[in-house]
Amino acid sequence: MTIDSHQHFWKYQAVKHTWIDDNMSVIRKDFLPAELKNVYSANGIDGCVAVQADQTLEETDFLLDLAQENDFIKGVVGWVDLRNAEIEDDLSKYAKHPKLKGYRHIVQGEADPNFILRPNFLKGISLLEKYRATYDILVFPHQLGAVLEFVKKFPNQKFVIDHIAKPYIKDGFYDGWALLMQEIGKHENVYCKLSGMTTEADYKQWTAEQITPYMELVLNAFGSNRLLFGSDWPVCLVAGNYEKTKAVVTNFISNLSPHEQAEIMGKNAVSFYNL
Repeated sequence: MTIDSHQHFWKYQAVKHTWIDDNMSVIRKDFLPAELKNVYSANGIDGCVAVQADQTLEETDFLLDLAQENDFIKGVVGWVDLRNAEIEDDLSKYAKHPKLKGYRHIVQGEADPNFILRPNFLKGISLLEKYRATYDILVFPHQLGAVLEFVKKFPNQKFVIDHIAKPYIKDGFYDGWALLMQEIGKHENVYCKLSGMTTEADYKQWTAEQITPYMELVLNAFGSNRLLFGSDWPVCLVAGNYEKTKAVVTNFISNLSPHEQAEIMGKNAVSFYNL
């Protein structure tokens, strides 16, 4: 199967979705399964993982309801407050949903670069293995030092880095990001999504050649057995369309073996998220 390991749904609300700025106005509308199903049909995608875009329990419930109604949504990465003293109540409740696969916190939006190392957050993360839940790491490059310390603390927890940690492709910054991603890649419980890359470049003038060095680095750091294709739909529409977004990855991996290509385009997502 070809699996899109990272996409979002929402009913657009200006107050809730303030992160969608004027440069991203094309996605200031609703994005729901009926539209994505047509996109997948046109692009040969068999299923997806829906990832939270809002930090509320209502968001998690919203995605689970959509997954229950649509078979092509194979899994959900939701949100719970991992800092909450009563976090086990939420984890226990959601563990009963077969399509709830893991959780994410929008750490990139936290002012503290070491947010991910706060004791109350670490305590919540320490409980995920018990509930067989994965954790998506969403950060900017300046937070990768903390991420390296973070993943060392939980060698048995399944982690995946979203959007190759959002390197500043538009500005050509590479070395500091690359060094830390290589170190993080040495931890075999950590995976990485080939997603969200075109929107870290210039929305209108990006080229695959600009993005290739970043993909080469994570391929070397994580290997084909720990990379997952993801579209970041509908955010990817800011910098093109689904076909172009998918082609960035499929063209890059075209020289790999058929087995390695199949891993990146679906098998790894199935294994990581237990789809």
